[in-house]
Amino acid sequence: MMGNVQSDRNQTKTAFGQFLSQMMLPLAIACLASGLTAIAPLAAQVERPLPSSQQQKEQLSELLRLGREYVDAGDYANAIAIYERAAYLDGQNPKIFSGIGYLQARQGNYTAAAKAYQQALSLDPNNPEFYYALGYSLANAGDYANAAVAYYYAAKLSPKDVKNYIGLGVVFLRQGDYARATEAYQRVIALDPNNQQAHEIMGAALVRQNKTDEAIQFLESSLRRFSNSSELRVQLATATLAKGDTQASLNLLQEAERLDPSNMAVQMRIGSILEKQQDLNGALRAYQRVSSLEPKSIEARMAIGRVMLAQQDYLGAVVTYKDAIELDPQNADAYYNLGVALKARGRNAEAKEALNSAKQIYQSQGNSEGIAKVEKLLQEF
Repeated sequence: MMGNVQSDRNQTKTAFGQFLSQMMLPLAIACLASGLTAIAPLAAQVERPLPSSQQQKEQLSELLRLGREYVDAGDYANAIAIYERAAYLDGQNPKIFSGIGYLQARQGNYTAAAKAYQQALSLDPNNPEFYYALGYSLANAGDYANAAVAYYYAAKLSPKDVKNYIGLGVVFLRQGDYARATEAYQRVIALDPNNQQAHEIMGAALVRQNKTDEAIQFLESSLRRFSNSSELRVQLATATLAKGDTQASLNLLQEAERLDPSNMAVQMRIGSILEKQQDLNGALRAYQRVSSLEPKSIEARMAIGRVMLAQQDYLGAVVTYKDAIELDPQNADAYYNLGVALKARGRNAEAKEALNSAKQIYQSQGNSEGIAKVEKLLQEF
């Protein structure tokens, strides 16, 4: 699809225009089905008095002033309560509802934020900023289908605003629709060639579609533009590894590590490559760096335990898998590997207990492969 990226921008614009047109019908249907275009204003749902008297207007003005004070103080809960009282007085003001939506989103209450932005849109249905905020709230609430609808309408109303396409692309990535995500980011790059985030996510979309050669060509070109991007190096390392060049991939990841030493994903990938190369000490150091950066990372603990088992450090593996179980009590693999380590230490009673716990969890998950490996190990006692 990308071909020669630098020379295909005009084709990209045309392609994305067709993309939006093709999206219009299914997304409009989805929008109607979800109720996004058929929301009655709050004032119509619950009878609200309008500020018809001077006293009501003064009261509304005072509420808005007080609400701003709470916002400035970071007291979002009281600010929301104040703005809800303001909405009672003036149920026709979309900015009040958008303000409520913003504050709900700041608190992580994304479903409530989405409802507030829907109210704002029912009063001002041609506001692209409200659609964008609705898309953001829905995406963070996990409602990707309706988030795509909202971002689509934001892009339709404000077709030159790159953030609308970035939001749309992120949603498509989360849905696993990499082809549409690619087209969305082509549009971002056509509008803003210097948008580093678009290049990074575009690369990720190409990698996830297994378009390895295309991804390498695109990412190498992007790295010449954004030479300090650790994320572009990570994506290029992934594509290079898929081509079988393990050393080049490791070199790229180590460059990314120097640029961003606190990036846990980079450390995990370095550890994975070193582990496959049988550099167990190097892999262990990488995984331990992740664990120090994020002590609650179950992925890092499991990887550390796996390396310790390979090194026959069974005591270290026992300690590590017990920590993993404390972090994730329903992790069947942690119980199984704990059983392996305990068995190797000659602590058979404890090993059987851990293996039986693993078996129970595997059974609850319907994991026949897990059950079989537990039963095979139990037979060895």
